[in-house]
Amino acid sequence: MTPARPLPLTDAPQLGLRERKKIKTRTAIRDATYALIEEQGYEATTIEQIADRAEVSPSTVFRYFPTKEDIVLTDEYDPVMLEELRTRPVDEPWMDSVRHIMHKAIDVSDEMVRITRVRAHLMVQVPAVRARMMESMSVTGKLLSQAVAERTGRDPEDLEVRVYTMSLIGGLSEIYQYWAENDMEEDLHTLLERALTVLDRGLPTKNS
Repeated sequence: MTPARPLPLTDAPQLGLRERKKIKTRTAIRDATYALIEEQGYEATTIEQIADRAEVSPSTVFRYFPTKEDIVLTDEYDPVMLEELRTRPVDEPWMDSVRHIMHKAIDVSDEMVRITRVRAHLMVQVPAVRARMMESMSVTGKLLSQAVAERTGRDPEDLEVRVYTMSLIGGLSEIYQYWAENDMEEDLHTLLERALTVLDRGLPTKNS
């Protein structure tokens, strides 16, 4: 549930040719989808149009993405981010590790800002996308809970781990929704710091 930033093939030299081709196909399908949505809107964009633009068959689109909402929300970046979290120094304060990984999750390159904005708008404006996002959050949460458990020495199924993990995932989702609802005028990193401060220190009163 990170920004719509497909994993560059150069970032995954350990992948075999078959997996690299899969990533290339998924990326082509996503690029076609976002281009069509910008041209004619989400509801008017069909799987057949996406397949034609990506130069694949409709069955290929469905093989990679069960629904149109999945095209918008799915990327290859979550496992990479989680692996980076695992490589942080073991003596680094936990919240410093979280800050590093969360800031990197929203640190999109200039060429991806447009897609990130489209994705954020869809999360706010399209109920089907928002509903699917809630489902995908639970999947991302389970992945993240493994890394959290490793760093804290707890079981990934502990209630405390699950609550903390989903607080991070839910917070990131709310940042994007808030950003889109407010015309994307505020800096994402500033919003992230505000959210992480709440998670770290609790919710302050209005006058504190």
